[in-house]
Amino acid sequence: MGKSKASKEAYFAQLVDLIQTCPKFLMVTVDFVGSKQLQEIRIALRGKAQILMGKNTMIRTCLRNSASENEALNFDQIVQAVDGNCGFVFVTGDMDEVRQILNDNKKPAAAKAGVLAPVDVSLPAGPTGLDPSSTNFFQALNIPTKIVKGAVELVTEHMVCKGGSNVSVSEAVLLAKMGVKPFSYGVKIAKVYDNGSMFDAKVLDITDDFVVGKFMDGVKNIAAISREIGIPTEASLPHMVSNGLKNLASLCAEIDYNFPEIKQLKEFLADPSKFASAAPAAAEAGGAAAPAAKAAAVEEEEDDEVDFDLFG
Repeated sequence: MGKSKASKEAYFAQLVDLIQTCPKFLMVTVDFVGSKQLQEIRIALRGKAQILMGKNTMIRTCLRNSASENEALNFDQIVQAVDGNCGFVFVTGDMDEVRQILNDNKKPAAAKAGVLAPVDVSLPAGPTGLDPSSTNFFQALNIPTKIVKGAVELVTEHMVCKGGSNVSVSEAVLLAKMGVKPFSYGVKIAKVYDNGSMFDAKVLDITDDFVVGKFMDGVKNIAAISREIGIPTEASLPHMVSNGLKNLASLCAEIDYNFPEIKQLKEFLADPSKFASAAPAAAEAGGAAAPAAKAAAVEEEEDDEVDFDLFG
């Protein structure tokens, strides 16, 4: 009994120390992840992150007992996030790299009865690799088949189960008989902890380009509002100057006044032929040459016809 208490105290001290020394960590779930697969992930994360698992009751007890001593770390938020087969990945390296390692390390798994299907599973039309003795099995499941060259083939694509629904016994037996392992399991990121704040795992999908895009959308909105109400701001000032220059150019185009910024515009208005492109001229020349060539060809054909006229 004393040994068990000592191990709990050592686990509590390790958990609190890791939270204090690693301001960023991932809360993960390890449903259907075997011990060998978890060991491989630990090896891949060496020097980048440390995985710590534990019973939910122990984790909650540790955090609640240490909450008053670490108010800035908001242990209460971590307690609320503890659920299911969860654990911690304390990140000491690059967060994106650790996330990529977790996402890449997945193992295929067979469908088990009663398990929630994470994705849609279907069997394509075509050969199944089974002998004709399996025909009764497919008939019992109302799956149309045919015998081709001594093997069973599916006539059409068959949807076995849909994502989000529980796998039935017959569906599990069918997939096992076909030798299909439709699911893949690994460490799944549930929450992200960063310096006392808990976030959903979706925040990891936010890239720099996404943030810049949202910021620029806000700048555009500010510029539009500022232009509408007539109050100059840093966002709207370039647009105001540009529109003012356009108005000056329009006015000076009608009067005898010039300034450097509209010099090219005035030259164009005075003699547009100087800015004519060579491409349109060439196109027009080509367009004029085509009818002339066609007319010449017609004349030649007419001459040939005259030469062979029996009544000429």
